[in-house]
Amino acid sequence: MATISFSILVPNTSSPSFPPPSKNVSFLPIPRTPPHRNTLSLTFSAANHPRATSENNASSSVTVETAAPENNDNSTAFVIRARNRIGLLQIITRVFNVLGLRIDKATVDLEGDYFIKTFFVTDSRGNKIRDQKSLESIKKALVEALDGHDDDDSVVSVAPAERGIMTRKPLLEFGDGKGKAERMFGLMDVFLKNDPITLQKDILDHVEFTVAKSRFNFDDFEAYQALAHCVRDRLIERWHDTQIHFSKKDPKRLYFLSLEFLMGRSLSNSVINLGIRDQFADALSQLGFEFEVLAEQEGDACLGNGGLARLSACQMDSLATLDYPAIGYGLRYQYGLFRQVILDGFQHEQPDYWLNFGNPWEIERVHITYTVKFYGTVTDEVLNGEKYKVWVPGEMVEAVAYDNPIPGYGTRNTIDLRLWAAKPSDQHDMEAYNTGDYVDAVVNRQRAESISSLLYPDDRSYQGKELRLKQQYFFVSASVQDIIRRFKDKHKNFDEFPEKVALQLNDTHPSLAIAEVMRVLLDEEHLGRKRAWDIVCKIFSFTTHTVSTDALEKIPVDLMGSLLPRHLQIIYDINFNFMEELKKMIGLDYDRLARMSIVEEGAVKNIRMANMSIICSHTVNGVSRLHSELLKTKLFKDFYELWPHKFHYKTNGVTQRRWIVVSNPSLCALISKWLGTEAWIRDIDLLIGLRAHVTNAKLHQEWKMVKKVNKVRLAEYIETMSGLKVSLDAMFDVQTKRMHEYKRQLLNILGIIHRYDCIKNMNKNDRKKVVPRVCIIGGKAAPGYEMAKKIIKLCHVVGEKINKDNDIGDLLKLVFIPDYNVSVAELVIPGADLSQHLSTAGHEASGTSSMKYLMNGCLLLATEDGSTIEMIEEIGKENMFLFGAKVDETAALREKGPALKVPLQFLRVVRMIRDGHFGLKDYFQSLCDKIEGENDYFLLGADFASYLEAQAAADKAFVDEERWTKMSILSAAGSGRFSSDRTIQEYAEKTWRIQPCRCNS
Repeated sequence: MATISFSILVPNTSSPSFPPPSKNVSFLPIPRTPPHRNTLSLTFSAANHPRATSENNASSSVTVETAAPENNDNSTAFVIRARNRIGLLQIITRVFNVLGLRIDKATVDLEGDYFIKTFFVTDSRGNKIRDQKSLESIKKALVEALDGHDDDDSVVSVAPAERGIMTRKPLLEFGDGKGKAERMFGLMDVFLKNDPITLQKDILDHVEFTVAKSRFNFDDFEAYQALAHCVRDRLIERWHDTQIHFSKKDPKRLYFLSLEFLMGRSLSNSVINLGIRDQFADALSQLGFEFEVLAEQEGDACLGNGGLARLSACQMDSLATLDYPAIGYGLRYQYGLFRQVILDGFQHEQPDYWLNFGNPWEIERVHITYTVKFYGTVTDEVLNGEKYKVWVPGEMVEAVAYDNPIPGYGTRNTIDLRLWAAKPSDQHDMEAYNTGDYVDAVVNRQRAESISSLLYPDDRSYQGKELRLKQQYFFVSASVQDIIRRFKDKHKNFDEFPEKVALQLNDTHPSLAIAEVMRVLLDEEHLGRKRAWDIVCKIFSFTTHTVSTDALEKIPVDLMGSLLPRHLQIIYDINFNFMEELKKMIGLDYDRLARMSIVEEGAVKNIRMANMSIICSHTVNGVSRLHSELLKTKLFKDFYELWPHKFHYKTNGVTQRRWIVVSNPSLCALISKWLGTEAWIRDIDLLIGLRAHVTNAKLHQEWKMVKKVNKVRLAEYIETMSGLKVSLDAMFDVQTKRMHEYKRQLLNILGIIHRYDCIKNMNKNDRKKVVPRVCIIGGKAAPGYEMAKKIIKLCHVVGEKINKDNDIGDLLKLVFIPDYNVSVAELVIPGADLSQHLSTAGHEASGTSSMKYLMNGCLLLATEDGSTIEMIEEIGKENMFLFGAKVDETAALREKGPALKVPLQFLRVVRMIRDGHFGLKDYFQSLCDKIEGENDYFLLGADFASYLEAQAAADKAFVDEERWTKMSILSAAGSGRFSSDRTIQEYAEKTWRIQPCRCNS
């Protein structure tokens, strides 16, 4: 065993000649215990350390030798055994410095992968440390720093080494200063308190020191900012402890890759998951503020579009709540999904400047950055007699991490959503500035930052396609580098990679991660191709949200070769080997070989990202049972016949904590009252217990009262937003979805026109029998989607006609809600009586919006599409209003073309639009053309009669209050299957193979 001796010079920080302590100092990440568990008792031995059972992950150990040898009678020897890694010596010396100790001498012995480091230490006065309690405290600090350090902050750093030496005044003195040590560890060992006085002080401190306003003069928005930072303090506290715990236990982790996270507002969700909502409300009330008013000051984080993005947010909430070790990765878009502004009934898009006033929920990690490469050439290099590829980039940018803590409910676990922002390479900036080319430096900065500026840039041009590909690769490159760095902190053998890493591809947007992992393993880690390929095939799982081949993502080969030349080589290599293996299995079936190839031949060569994801993933997931069948029989039929074992489905779900507890607190309290427990918030299957009370008259009365309260809120919002007063006695009939022809908002509008026409032609006595309705539509159309924009305009002109017609009065109103987002949904969904889900059968992969309405006791009028089929099994057909062709009937209906008979009512309402009954006769001609005859691809005419029958059934049920309320209760009681908790648990057990890792500190 070799022995190395060296001396460490540590300045006497008690000397007045040194500068005062810096505030930019990270204290040791010592897990805290609650105030009532203020204890420091620990056993510091490798045998009983959490990771001591694994040879590869053996933990560090610290022992003390008070009888110091070799003329060090005044020193105490701390013997530290730890696996060698970069920065280890710095960590140890920092511990001693923070504790005010002096290192007289140190020796290092080598033992395999481990260093045995002996430090001869005295207190700040040069005396031996004899007090046993002080020794235990030092040992505890050392062990936690070595084995429990934050795996991000301690390793990745781009701070320049030449910043200078930081010195500090000793914080603790042992021996005579034993009380100071106790105070120090006492402060580090307790959680922030949540009593009203402490919360008020913390809020006011943030008003003065964070927001920089006088605590005697601040408004609601400034109070919100202070409140948010106060909540964030408590999130960070739990988040640090969770990361320390994960680092200690070293479990297999999930890395969830998604280009979209539609998080909405964070304040209410955070305080509810932390379990301190009432405490904050009381504290604010005593300061003269209302929690609800301050919560309204927060803007939405619209970093996604539609169901896929909101699904990602729900799944992060469930991962945290169920204690799974996971990290989400995405992009920190400077501009979120566009703001929808309606001018004269037309949609206009405006930038969503969501970061204008800062984001108090994120933590910028300026020291966690990775270089991302673009363009350039690929050369060969020989290393140890082996030839390797070297990518020489033509452009580089930096990815900077922004962390967003995601708290779980009923647990201390708080996981991380890490979003990347693009910044220019420091090297490129310095070169430009040194040559005096300031304009070029500014242009480079703008070009780099554009990568993460915009959610889904318009890709109709080459430049747009290039920017979108840049965006995707930037995101996966930074994430993969972060994942591999974290693995290498603990492990040296990449054969262990699949045992510690699960990579989830949320649709095809992150699928370049496959080629990137291969590139890193081949070119940087120098693993052989077979070994690298085996690893890749074990770590990726792929979930697709697509139902149509036209919607599958393709990237032009020329574009890929220009922007990512090395990745194109790797993809070609993967495809070549796959094709050779496929020929052995299916023979020379060239049509099938062409369909299954990653490379699509044609006038424009393309890379099929879905094919690559299927080939390289161990599991391919659909998002509902029906969707899974479509994947097997149509979309990926060739692959299913080759690898049937790969194909599974996990029906999507939504989190009840956001969609009941946060958005509908009255219903939450009512459910808890009748179930006799709040446990359903974590175990939603308990909702089925409501069935036992479904005929209880008192529950019916209270249930209707909750609905009325929510309808009042929604009616007030409608009046504020549009100036239109609506009747609370009317049925609130809602359809809120992304505007698209297959979602058939047009069918809804045609039905409204039919209802309006019928009422207009009734006599007064018949009108008394009409069930009054407030029809509410909301959703955004993609900026380039002309047909969807015309549907929005049609909705407005029809609404203007109906709402101003005195003959109609309160019998029918039509409202369009602009800029529909998560926060608006939290208001609309609880107030809805009926929710429409009208997609043509076979076109909706899952449909999570229906799940949110179902949880809130809203009745559904729907086609048998997506997850609706599974809802029928849970609550029964008798509690829904179903209509329309089934998925196996649509093809035959389309084949009939002009011969398909449509009802006269349909022809009449279309003719009303064509004839200019609502104005803009010429403008709507193309819209009418799309839904008549053989052009009616989405079968509005074929389903119209069935749709009207379902609407009539809903009217009949609504006037029977007892029946309607019973159906509403049964809908909520049967919604447990559609929680994202269930979805995540299935993924964890069957796909990712990860285990809960609960932090109990």
